[in-house]
Amino acid sequence: MAMINNNDVFIDRLTLGHYQTNAYIAVCLKTKESLVVDAPARAADIIASLKGTKPRYILLTHDHFDHTGVIVSLRSRLKVPLAAHLLDSLQLKTPPEILLKDGDSLKLGNLEIQVIHTPGHTPGSLCFRIGQYVFVGDTIFPGGPGHTETPEDFQRILKSITEKIFCLPNDTVLFPGHGDSTTVKRAREEYAAFASRPRGTDICGDVTWLM
Repeated sequence: MAMINNNDVFIDRLTLGHYQTNAYIAVCLKTKESLVVDAPARAADIIASLKGTKPRYILLTHDHFDHTGVIVSLRSRLKVPLAAHLLDSLQLKTPPEILLKDGDSLKLGNLEIQVIHTPGHTPGSLCFRIGQYVFVGDTIFPGGPGHTETPEDFQRILKSITEKIFCLPNDTVLFPGHGDSTTVKRAREEYAAFASRPRGTDICGDVTWLM
């Protein structure tokens, strides 16, 4: 059953691969143009979910292998452009045709996809917003931010979340790279508990707001 199916957009989630990574399908219901967000595994399943639509793009939230496992085969079969941030494009097995930066937008039929650069989990992490729905990759999950390798990266991801995600309306739905969706309101409330407590300057790794 689709996650979102209204008059304008259809959104579905496929949880694929060893790391239970989410790939998403978005379709403009007026024109049937579609896109894929991330390519973790099982390209045939992703392609099957696009049946009856007109694929336009593959969008990458970031370059980690659990999100890019079948990117080569998916591209070769769909024959649509791959879009990613420059900073996360250099290690990919196949170079993107479209390099995205913060503030860019793409058209999907009658829909506009807004590009949000959210560094921290990786230097080139991207989120993709379609109206009240945002594909956030591994930038934020229900209960906490994405994994960071250094305290500096943790500060970067906090800045990305608080300045780029929490400024969106309360009812904005966040679709992460793993696990279930959440909302900006719920995420902001969870973060408030974290921000209210004293903490050291060396935090990084797998952090939860309620740690």
